[in-house]
Amino acid sequence: MGDSGDRAGPPPDSRDDDGSNERAPGTVPDGRADGTESPPDGRADDHAHLASLVDAWAAAIVANDADRIAAYMADEWVIVSESGITDRDTFLAFVASGDLTHSAMRAVTPPRIRVHGDTALVTVRITNTAYYGGRRFDADEWTTDVFVRRDGHWRCVLSHITPAAPPQDS
Repeated sequence: MGDSGDRAGPPPDSRDDDGSNERAPGTVPDGRADGTESPPDGRADDHAHLASLVDAWAAAIVANDADRIAAYMADEWVIVSESGITDRDTFLAFVASGDLTHSAMRAVTPPRIRVHGDTALVTVRITNTAYYGGRRFDADEWTTDVFVRRDGHWRCVLSHITPAAPPQDS
């Protein structure tokens, strides 16, 4: 399907068949009740939808389910980290093989979400525990994800992670 980012089956962010914008049970209607800021640009429903999408993607990562993880990514997705650029297929192959697993992933700041038309930027500080090649890695990172809306569905095209600075008193 080229770079459309669409997958077979219903996407994780699909809306009801009637086209309504009803949210899944347990999602925050505007994002403000959990401490996130009100969106200065873009629509409030996009803001809340992206916040819940990011939470669901993190849950898929902790479930170590390559198919579920892939559903949030566009075909051209890459992650940029201190070790360079890793493409979607390579990342998913690590997960599918069991070489890369996650046992925890938690947002420690409210997400900063900015919607610019059909592009959205989501930045949040995350702590996570990963295992790669049998070794445990605990990370405290700032992550920025770039999402694009295609055919009414948000897909991530780029994730960038930066290690968070340790607290000044440490």
